[in-house]
Amino acid sequence: MMMNGHKADQSVETMNGSHVAAEKEVMIDRRRNEVVVQLVLRFVCLAASLVAFTLMIRASQKGEVSIYGFQLDVSSKWSYSYSFEYLLGVCVAAAAYSLLQLLISGTRLLRKVPLIPSRSHAWLIFALDQVFAYAMLSAASAAASVTNLNRTGIKHAPLPNFCRALYRFCDHVAISIAFAFFSSLLLAVTVLQDVIWLIKP
Repeated sequence: MMMNGHKADQSVETMNGSHVAAEKEVMIDRRRNEVVVQLVLRFVCLAASLVAFTLMIRASQKGEVSIYGFQLDVSSKWSYSYSFEYLLGVCVAAAAYSLLQLLISGTRLLRKVPLIPSRSHAWLIFALDQVFAYAMLSAASAAASVTNLNRTGIKHAPLPNFCRALYRFCDHVAISIAFAFFSSLLLAVTVLQDVIWLIKP
């Protein structure tokens, strides 16, 4: 009876060990999936920031507008607006940051080491992701207000709708701003993922 009991204890221990090993394997797979999601988010954010930068840097056009019956030559370029320059700067910074995080995460994935080695590192990434998310959102919002003014003109003033004459310029800027907003959304998603990392034991 004692031998049977001993064998039963060994069987229970074996089952417990198998259960713990299975849980660890599931946790490793879950972590690996989270790392893959992080890599995808970083890559898409990098691409969106570069598209926004490329479209804005190419935004330039010349045309004519009518003010009180007079035809005037007008031209517009991204460098004429501080808001557009601000958006370009933030896009470059966000793209560089996303590339850096992509390289770090990819290297850690290949080496099969934790993506975030410590909680202090997690807090640092959380803070940086927030900074870039808010910076991109503010830059896109500032550029959008200028673009809206170009499209609508100013009421009770002779300032016309410049986008009728400079439609290519306005289209480039509008699409660039859309990608900038999309990039800020991706950064916000990474912030949420950072929070999930931080609340886990």
